[in-house]
Amino acid sequence: MTDDILGLRQYLIDQQVTGVLMESTSDYWKPFYYLLEDAGFELILANARHVKNIPGRKSDVNDATWLSDLCAHRLVRSSFVPPAPIRALRI
Repeated sequence: MTDDILGLRQYLIDQQVTGVLMESTSDYWKPFYYLLEDAGFELILANARHVKNIPGRKSDVNDATWLSDLCAHRLVRSSFVPPAPIRALRI
């Protein structure tokens, strides 16, 4: 899985992406967040409850479009993620 995340990170770098928004789902977000953070991306970790779309037809494409619109208009507040030195102390 780490190789896939590293491949994604390289793809985002190659595409000159500077910011990434992701939903916090259980602990699944952590490897993505930490590896992208190391590469210097501006990251927003969104609480899924705060960015729910209007009920109705649901798909990953609709969710991605909705999240990108919210992010573009700076309408998503990032959840707190402790800095790396603090995370290291918690292990």
